[in-house]
Amino acid sequence: MKRTEYCGLFTESHVGSYVTACGWILTKRDMGGVIFIDIKDREGILQTVFDANDLEAKIFQSAEQVKIQSVVEVSGCIKIRGEETYNPKIRTGTIELKAAYINILSECTSLPFSLDDDIVAKEELRLKYRYLDIRRKVIGENLRFRHKAVIAIRRYLDNLGFIEVETPILTKSTPEGARDYLVPSRIHPGTFYALPQSPQIFKQLLMVGGMDRYYQIARCFRDEDLRADRQPEFTQVDMEMSFVTQEDILVHLENMFKYIMKECIGHIISEPFIRMTYKEAMDRYGTDKPDLRFDLSIKDITDIARDTDFEIFKKTETVRAINYKNGASMTRSEIEELTEEAESCGAKGMAWIAIQPDGSLYSILTKYISKEDIDEIIKITDARAGDFILFCADTIKNARRILGQLRIFIAKKLGIIDANMFCFAIITDFPLFEYSEEDKRYVAAHHPFTSPNPEDIMHMLTDKECVRALSYDIVLNGTELGSGSIRIHDSKTQNLMFEALGLSNEQIQEKFGFFIKAFSYGTPPHGGFAFGLDRLIMILLKASSLRDVIAFPKTKDGSCLMSDTPDIVDENQLRTLHIAYESYKEMNNKTHNIPKIPIEKLTSLARLSLCEKEKISLEKDMMEIINFAGNIMDIDTSMIDEIEKSDNVDDLFNIFKEDYIETSFKREDILKNSSTVENGYIKVPKVVRKGV
Repeated sequence: MKRTEYCGLFTESHVGSYVTACGWILTKRDMGGVIFIDIKDREGILQTVFDANDLEAKIFQSAEQVKIQSVVEVSGCIKIRGEETYNPKIRTGTIELKAAYINILSECTSLPFSLDDDIVAKEELRLKYRYLDIRRKVIGENLRFRHKAVIAIRRYLDNLGFIEVETPILTKSTPEGARDYLVPSRIHPGTFYALPQSPQIFKQLLMVGGMDRYYQIARCFRDEDLRADRQPEFTQVDMEMSFVTQEDILVHLENMFKYIMKECIGHIISEPFIRMTYKEAMDRYGTDKPDLRFDLSIKDITDIARDTDFEIFKKTETVRAINYKNGASMTRSEIEELTEEAESCGAKGMAWIAIQPDGSLYSILTKYISKEDIDEIIKITDARAGDFILFCADTIKNARRILGQLRIFIAKKLGIIDANMFCFAIITDFPLFEYSEEDKRYVAAHHPFTSPNPEDIMHMLTDKECVRALSYDIVLNGTELGSGSIRIHDSKTQNLMFEALGLSNEQIQEKFGFFIKAFSYGTPPHGGFAFGLDRLIMILLKASSLRDVIAFPKTKDGSCLMSDTPDIVDENQLRTLHIAYESYKEMNNKTHNIPKIPIEKLTSLARLSLCEKEKISLEKDMMEIINFAGNIMDIDTSMIDEIEKSDNVDDLFNIFKEDYIETSFKREDILKNSSTVENGYIKVPKVVRKGV
């Protein structure tokens, strides 16, 4: 090793020793004859001192000329700092390295952005130079914390007898899930592997194989729309157990997360995790991922509302309410803001009752709802003087969603979400099926290997909406960490599940034949769970995005700005993989025949400041528009008969309001209302410079 120790791990025990330190130059201070250089590595900072009186001229000259963020090797003796120069902010604040030698291992050119944690560059720029971003203290510490969490997880599972097994990355594409990332096979033309969305099938087969307790820190891939807490490739802590009940698994999960919290952040959770069914969570909080750091629960007042004279309440499927504590003091504009938020969530409007400090009521609803019913609503919502009760009348599905979102909005407005609080919840009894509007059929809510509740099996083919699953989620602070279930372990029930999903025998055999066959050779009852490691780390570190806790993340559109992926591949590669490259070639030829778009000139004229990636993306989009227009022009319309006007098609006209012409404002009146009039014209600031 070139170095004696990490920069941040030198201590007073090294005083008097001749040592070597290696790292990046963080800061440099030239005091005239004495140069102080702080060297940084992953473990911390070490101050080095270059004294011209004690060094050869060329060594001191190297220290003078070396640039910030260059990589250096410095040798010398560890000394105690003068007491007046102690730096309590760093671990090595009482010592320094009196340099005798410096070797510049790698020079640094001008940086694209500052690596100072106090100066945060735009995320796009940081992702383009992610390797530099990792040098920043915050990102480096996030990755070290992630490592610490993985070690804790492995230690916990290992102590319980779990065996870590790697499952295939190149696997089989299956239905009933998110979109797969596909990998073409060269050896088997026209066939594809799929990257795993989860190791689900393989971990169940490990149970068939007698592995009993399995886990894996698994890489998973899903081709779905991205957001702050979702990436196209992610890390999942995956586990499976045989001969267990749902309760066994839930106890195990609770203990595991308590252990992780203690080991990683020193947070001790003594109380049991809050448990509730899916229905309870949806009814009380409007979501199956409730944030329980605050109350603001939703109350069902449908029975009362239907007996009122308020027509909207009487006609809708359900009426539900939230008590906005101390909300009666809201101004009109604040009420309008709340109404707009409700409408943005899908509400058709917002009814409310404000309870004034003196106990009087301020609301249009008092005209339609009796005092007795209002008193009952106040009782149900636990309202007091100064509170503001808001209502949602809609379908059950919409009312839950709207009030669930408003609940979060109100909590943020009130500032009642404790950022230092960690509140776990276990949600059980999820629906086994959910209706897909896209597919126009019922699909598996979790996955098709989830066991139905034995009490509901009889309804699987007749009344799918009422069938509960033996599934469960772990939720932390309103974010789903992961989900699991007791699995189907007999072929009869599994085939019934496939039948309920509308899969034919041919489809079952094609997609899952090998899996179903395994059930005929003795399969133990089993269940499991998987949670997103990235999400857990993000929450524990209070990061705003998954990208802050992943070494090399993707952007919101699934691209990597650093490596510029996804990218076009060579035609020969496509040909080797038996992928039709002719159309690809034609597309590119068509593009190449079009004159290059003067993107620099266009952005200048539009006064747009774009980075290179944005310019490339804009040029690509404009090319696609041009190609689309060209394709329209190439369409042969000679065979299309002229469409005659049908007798039952009416002329279009404005049914809401007739158009009519009115006299416009008088010129003098317009000029009177302008603050800047000159020579009979309204004067406005100049926005276009000459020559532009």
